[in-house]
Amino acid sequence: MDRTGPAGTGVPRDRAEAAADRLALALRRLEAERDLLRERLAVRPVVEIATGMLAERLRCPPADAAAQLDDLAAEAGVPADRLAAEIVGATAADAPSLGESPAAGVREPPAPPTEADTAARALLDRTADLLAADTAVIWGAEPGGGLTLLGHAGLAPEDVRAWRHVPPDIDIPARLAARSDSGMWPEDGPAATDLPTAGRATAPHRLALPMRRRGRLLGVLELGWAERPSPLPAAAPARLRGLAEVFAVTVDTAPPEARPEPPAADTAALEAVLDPALLLAPLDGGDGRAADFRILRTNHRFRDPAGRPRYRIEGSTLLEAYPLASSHGLLDRLAAVLATGEPVRERFVLTFLTDDLSRLPVVARIGAARTDGHLLVSWQIEDADARLGGLVHSAQRLARVGGFEEDLVSGDILWNERMFALHGLPPDATPVPLAALPAHVHPDDRRAVQRLAHGVLQEGRAASAVFRLLPPGRPARYARIVAEPVTDPAGRVVLVRGAGQDVSDQHRTEVALAATRERLADSELEAVQRQSLTLRLQEAILPPGPPPLAGARLQAAVRYRPAVERERVGGDWYDILPLPDGGALLSVGDLAGHGVEAATGMVALRNALRGLAVTGAGPARLLEWLNLTALALPDPATATAVCARFDPRTRTLHWARAGHPPPVLLRAGRPVVLPLPRGLLLGAAPDARYEELALPLEPGDVLLLYTDGLIEQRGTADEESLRQLLVAAGPPGPDLGAWLDTLLEHSRSDTDDDTCLIAVRADPDDPDDPKDPADV
Repeated sequence: MDRTGPAGTGVPRDRAEAAADRLALALRRLEAERDLLRERLAVRPVVEIATGMLAERLRCPPADAAAQLDDLAAEAGVPADRLAAEIVGATAADAPSLGESPAAGVREPPAPPTEADTAARALLDRTADLLAADTAVIWGAEPGGGLTLLGHAGLAPEDVRAWRHVPPDIDIPARLAARSDSGMWPEDGPAATDLPTAGRATAPHRLALPMRRRGRLLGVLELGWAERPSPLPAAAPARLRGLAEVFAVTVDTAPPEARPEPPAADTAALEAVLDPALLLAPLDGGDGRAADFRILRTNHRFRDPAGRPRYRIEGSTLLEAYPLASSHGLLDRLAAVLATGEPVRERFVLTFLTDDLSRLPVVARIGAARTDGHLLVSWQIEDADARLGGLVHSAQRLARVGGFEEDLVSGDILWNERMFALHGLPPDATPVPLAALPAHVHPDDRRAVQRLAHGVLQEGRAASAVFRLLPPGRPARYARIVAEPVTDPAGRVVLVRGAGQDVSDQHRTEVALAATRERLADSELEAVQRQSLTLRLQEAILPPGPPPLAGARLQAAVRYRPAVERERVGGDWYDILPLPDGGALLSVGDLAGHGVEAATGMVALRNALRGLAVTGAGPARLLEWLNLTALALPDPATATAVCARFDPRTRTLHWARAGHPPPVLLRAGRPVVLPLPRGLLLGAAPDARYEELALPLEPGDVLLLYTDGLIEQRGTADEESLRQLLVAAGPPGPDLGAWLDTLLEHSRSDTDDDTCLIAVRADPDDPDDPKDPADV
């Protein structure tokens, strides 16, 4: 089934016109390949010279030098041809010229001055009073956009040899000026690539003016200064433009058959047109009729609908530059104007090709008139339509959206390129009608597509669906189709318009996100449950207050501060155990790790120590047994601990430590850190032995046991942190619990670890001294 013509024309297209479209597309591709080949051929001499220079300097074969040039260009992030031009320009003064023997150092005599050299010297002389430039160069324009150095003044011979030819892609000021109407001026700033100046490193400040004659670009006139020149006098621009017109005659050496020359009157008329305009020369097709037109020049208001610069349009034929627009009637209409001489101004629906070969339809008012064997053509693209068309095209390209239109009366279907790509079909394939779409989707999704087609075609309402499309010979892809009907006055659906989008990536992302969310939800629930279990386990094991210690003649207070982040709640513990002989066992410890595992390990060690304490063994022996217990845990772990046993009959405290911070004794309010007995952490070695110390306690002495969560600060030693804390908290008062609260309040620990505290005070000798019930 044939598709309709350009959007909005309503003109059916037969098979011959479809073939013409395909030929136009092929022509556009060939044009792009031709331009690429021209550019490569234009820069090839520079690349070969640079390769030769590298081969000589590096003393390597040309193939290795070419590879080195590519590597250097890749590292610098510039094209190889641009780097080659810089190498040729930078080393010209040091390298021997072609055909010169480096060993002999003999240079060929300079060539005699040409007419263009004389003109360049005259340019320096005539502008010396106004400009005082250091160099003058006259460039000739080449086919394809390159430049040839025709004449110069102020350049050394080696500089002339290095810059004899400039490829199209090397943007020196002269190349930039050739593509503009006003030229390049010193206030435009230094250019990225500049010519060397005789006797100086560079001449970064440039002035370049295009030289045109009879509408044709002939070359560029250029002046250079080694230092920033003074502001140009008011008379300078007019004099320079006049000189450019005079010198254009000097460089007008192009053969007459290279391009038809437009008369000067045509050029003036072209610039006088207020709309974008082109000056065309006919190309005879052999039967006396114009088969095509060459674009001689465009005016300064011209903007290519496809976004190409003017220099890429000038010199091309109309069919090369605008194949679709030319093959759909424009070319025939212009040929008729040329043959009859009757001007025309009509409204055309033109289709242009963008760089990605997508069609861009626009509405334009075309004016054409014959003048001295040429055609002066103006076009005015209707702004709203052009902006809207460009906006729609850009939006479709960015969102990868295809469009379709199905005429239910004629059966014609129009798809754009992205719709064909969505279905995995070539551009010349027959589009699939909406009613037949269910046959091209996954069986599980056919009902959804059938409901879409029924809603649009039978019920006359807009509908959408997401389904798995089955392109021929390709994996299934997820597609979203949105369609809406257009009805006639009787309410019958006569046209369907819609859009299609490949949402495979989005679907895969959504599936992956859903799975990730589910896993995160499970992980979060598990983490909350583990944290809650850990906290409940610690709160159940660690009593909120100490047991009665009247028989041991001690007052005691305890505190436990869990980590701020509950997932870090771990293995800190404290314990106060009255012993059968009237004494008391005091212990604090910290099992490595966090979470349920650390809490269960802490419970095992704490309960094991309680059971071992009833044997009457001293703290050192208890820690040896507790070390073996830590090694025998189901999940072996290391721990630190302090174990102390107080005998009320002798008022002596026996204590030992396993890698834990020592207790602090406060006597008469003055804190003293107890000495460190030898002792390895629990669970580190099965043969660990522990040293036991003894300390007599005087009435009123206060002993503080703690875990490292109280004092750990990043960047501060624990001893200094403890000293600062004790100074800030001050001596303990009668209420030991309040003093422990003060310690926690002034603690500056930043490791977010658990903290356990025990404080005990030795009672006076009077056994009948009443005790505070809150601290007993």
